[in-house]
Amino acid sequence: MNELDLQQDVALLTEQIMNIESVSGNEQELADKVHHALQQLAHLEVHRDQDAIVARTSFGRERRVVLAGHLDTVPLPRTEGAKGTVPAQVIGGVLYGRGATDMKGGVAVQLALAAELTDAKYDVTYVFYDHEEVEAAKSGLGRLAKNSPELLEADFAILLEPTNGTVEGGCNGTSRFVIRTRGKAAHSGRAWMGHNAIHDAGEILQRLAAYQPQSITVEGLDYREGMNAVRIAGGIAGNVIPDYCEVEVNYRFAPDKTLAEAEAVVRELFAGFDIERTDGADGAKPGLDQQIAADLIKVLGQEPKPKYGWTDVSRFSALGVSAVNFGPGDALLAHSDDEHVPQQAIRDCLQSLRAWLR
Repeated sequence: MNELDLQQDVALLTEQIMNIESVSGNEQELADKVHHALQQLAHLEVHRDQDAIVARTSFGRERRVVLAGHLDTVPLPRTEGAKGTVPAQVIGGVLYGRGATDMKGGVAVQLALAAELTDAKYDVTYVFYDHEEVEAAKSGLGRLAKNSPELLEADFAILLEPTNGTVEGGCNGTSRFVIRTRGKAAHSGRAWMGHNAIHDAGEILQRLAAYQPQSITVEGLDYREGMNAVRIAGGIAGNVIPDYCEVEVNYRFAPDKTLAEAEAVVRELFAGFDIERTDGADGAKPGLDQQIAADLIKVLGQEPKPKYGWTDVSRFSALGVSAVNFGPGDALLAHSDDEHVPQQAIRDCLQSLRAWLR
């Protein structure tokens, strides 16, 4: 087994990690190497749950922080000539490949800190987990929270998702709904004998088009909401009046609402229709209301921003741990065919966290 070299330049470590393909469901090879590397560090206590690894220091500090990141990536691009694939490549100081931004640069920063910080002003828990890029039921972090919640106990947590080098506080919640219309099937040559369920879905789309999403301020950060149709399905055959139609709606809601309150918004908007919530997760408030977070912001020297997407800071929030997003790379490049991150951005992230922890 080619071991991970945690002492090398963190940008080179990122490249080494990226060269281990770890699409969701295929994390074992990378998890094995991360596990082995951490076990060589005498100052860490290492725990493994399937392909999730937790390593903890015991410096005897009054406060503990978590640095967390996922090992998996989305599938490799299918576009011919795409650079966001495996193995990685370096062009002009920029690292291209799957996971460059989401989020193997962040994982490399975690590993580098785990190796070098044999003393710090906080105790540190390093969390590496599987199955983040798929349905919530498979989440390695969710499994850890269920099986070993004591390993995630802390005063503050940082999820090293890409944030372009600034803190993004909390996250929006997310929910998905199926809104159904019912009709009556008939031969399309005698359409008057039936009732067209797809035509009825026009009212759903009209209400969506007229809906004005809000921007809501939560603890000083402005979270933009969004409600959109993301899928529509219906019909039986090319010569049959459709007797059903389903419109799937995704509502991204600010962390001032619970999942139940977000569902109430959707049900009010689409009153009169058959509605089913199929998925959902609460958001998380900014997590910037304590000195430990203020110290991080001071080190970075940048104003914090809201996280518009959903991230696993929500899981830490549910455990009572204030959490923020902070990591190298531009989130807008995540999952793209040319996913990439400047090598220097990874080094800068490491330097910032090093300064904060010492």
